[in-house]
Amino acid sequence: MSKKALLPVRAGSIPPGLRSVSWLNDIFHVNKPIIAMCHLKALPGDPGYDSQKGMDWIVESARADLQALQAGGVDAILFSNEASLPYLTKVEPITTACMARVIAELRPDISVPFGVNVLWDPAASIDLAVATGALFVREIFTGVYASDYGLWNTSCGEVIRHQHRVGGQHVKLLFNIVPESAVYLAERQMADIARSTVFVSKPDALCVSGLTAGTETSADTLKLVKQAVPDTPVFANTGVRLSNVEQMLSVADGAIIGTAFKRDGYIWNEVDASRVCAFMQKAKTLRG
Repeated sequence: MSKKALLPVRAGSIPPGLRSVSWLNDIFHVNKPIIAMCHLKALPGDPGYDSQKGMDWIVESARADLQALQAGGVDAILFSNEASLPYLTKVEPITTACMARVIAELRPDISVPFGVNVLWDPAASIDLAVATGALFVREIFTGVYASDYGLWNTSCGEVIRHQHRVGGQHVKLLFNIVPESAVYLAERQMADIARSTVFVSKPDALCVSGLTAGTETSADTLKLVKQAVPDTPVFANTGVRLSNVEQMLSVADGAIIGTAFKRDGYIWNEVDASRVCAFMQKAKTLRG
């Protein structure tokens, strides 16, 4: 693989085909950013919430993971309520309120750009971003799906208008166009989905996922999406690990990583700083 394709883009020298991805450099200050997931424990209202340990334990667990991720050299953090299983497509207010508390308490320790993801509620994600100062959100903004959560519908027009009403125009929107645990209700080609999503909804980036968190993103699907919308940033959203990062970053404009950074590569374990360091050393070598 040629390293030339992974070299950082210098400000003021952006070729025409890369102009639309320049915001990545503005926020993350690197080419091919690695965004690390900070998975919060189950929150009040979630079936898995541990009322004996309470919110203080959730905050301190998140702090430990945040510090390990930053010590390992990640480029950004994405906070999510990963343990709020089974997920809602319209969350209860307690979820957003608790996530806001956690992030507010961690703000003094956050030293990299950060985003938020309230699974799976795009309006709540934008609300949380505005409240906490997050620079980006990742969500399901478009499409209608047959999913493990039932019939899953979206209304991107309403959500984008909500973003403007609450003063969130500056928040970058990362559209997950291959939702986990779901398929499009009607058969559509992935390239067509990418093209129409970009034309109609103007996402800041697209995310391509595997079946579930930690499941490898299809390299072929990544290529199809990137070829269909070459001027839109495309992230590998799940299953990127040390063994496949070179292949993924040869196509994708960045990666969002959770499971690979956990002890023993198990999603519900704590972050292992040594795994983060090893991964980031390779990622930094690849991008020059």
